[in-house]
Amino acid sequence: EDEVEDPRFGYVLDTVSSRIETMLANPPADLVVHITIEPELQLAATDALVKRMDEEGEAAKATQAAGVIMRTDGRVAALIGGLDYTESAFNRAVQAKRQPGSSFKPFVYATALQNGVDLYDVRVDEPIQIGKWKPVNYIPDQFLGPVTISEAFANSLNTVAAQLAQETGEEAVIALAKNFGIRSEMKPLPSIAL
Repeated sequence: EDEVEDPRFGYVLDTVSSRIETMLANPPADLVVHITIEPELQLAATDALVKRMDEEGEAAKATQAAGVIMRTDGRVAALIGGLDYTESAFNRAVQAKRQPGSSFKPFVYATALQNGVDLYDVRVDEPIQIGKWKPVNYIPDQFLGPVTISEAFANSLNTVAAQLAQETGEEAVIALAKNFGIRSEMKPLPSIAL
């Protein structure tokens, strides 16, 4: 089976083509591009994802999934933009805009630490309301009460992250995220914490 024709490489090839078009207005016909995708890993990861979704049943088939496997040196080893390139060429790994969820919380905690909050400071994990917004934890109606900042981070407590974002200010959280290279539009709203 020719790997270039294999639809499991479709998302990768589209992404590479798009990047070339962004970098070169008129790419030469003899252009050679080296990519870091590991073909065996690309095939195995794609097949594993499809198999897992098939095992989940009909409800899962209506959903989509995406993923990127990176090596510790930053090389992209596999890129999966969806379950079936032949059904949808929309690359969910690089084109979809999704909320980052808990993966954004480190910016909130780092901003708090920069502003003098200590890992052993205590906040209360409890129901809170900021304007009309009521953040809840992963398990709604379950609160731990007084916790250290370290414990709140380890337990990914939404209520404490929201409190810290209010203490330090949404603009400060956004500024730190931008310093780390986040380029997405971020609005200074209380929900920036999550």
